Amino acid sequence: MSKTAVPRGAHLTRRLVQLYVGLALYGVSSALLVRAGLGLEPWGVLHQGLAERTGLSIGVVAIIVGAAVLLLWIPMRQRPGLGTVSNVFAIGLAMDGTLALVPQVHGLAGRIAVMVAGIVLNGVATGLYIAARFGPGPRDGLMTGLHRSTGRSIRTVRTAIEVAVVATGFVLGGSLGVGTVLYALGIGPLVQLFLRVFAVPGADPAGRTVAPAPESGTTAVTAPSPEEAILPQ
Repeated sequence: MSKTAVPRGAHLTRRLVQLYVGLALYGVSSALLVRAGLGLEPWGVLHQGLAERTGLSIGVVAIIVGAAVLLLWIPMRQRPGLGTVSNVFAIGLAMDGTLALVPQVHGLAGRIAVMVAGIVLNGVATGLYIAARFGPGPRDGLMTGLHRSTGRSIRTVRTAIEVAVVATGFVLGGSLGVGTVLYALGIGPLVQLFLRVFAVPGADPAGRTVAPAPESGTTAVTAPSPEEAILPQ
């Protein structure tokens, strides 16, 4: 076996820790953006708008939306993984828990600091759970599924989904602002960085498994995983 190949079952504990720490931190980061009050990430705008209309907590709304999006995988024949199902529940629970503990932030300087912390932490969290390679989140899988079924580029599909989500959330009362714009500009580079930081040994930074080539014995990389496709292209 090549030194760079990943044995079956190797690093499972590390991958599970990365998955659940990443999902928890994602919920924390989303809650920080709520407390900053300067604009949320695209799906957060929708979650907040629905929460305003229904009276449910934003974390519960995130769970309901995640489950509903997961149902859309069925006609596209997407296959969820442990990370997909965990994503539905863990992020919303962590978000509501954080909002219960972290008070509203006052003063522009403090709100900006919390907003920046939320965006950076979101990049850390995303890098953690994607690098764990337990399957994409429901919303990411919707994007990759539409990409395959429509033949449109990832960039086009991602943009269309996020524009629709932000517009709907804003109409419903979600928070759209400078934080939304900074998130859109910064999350791609941040995720690329933290994918490399948290890559499991034996996989390349994008999360693809490295294995010996069939004949030459040299290192080869398998086809891109669904998780890789969530990155800006």
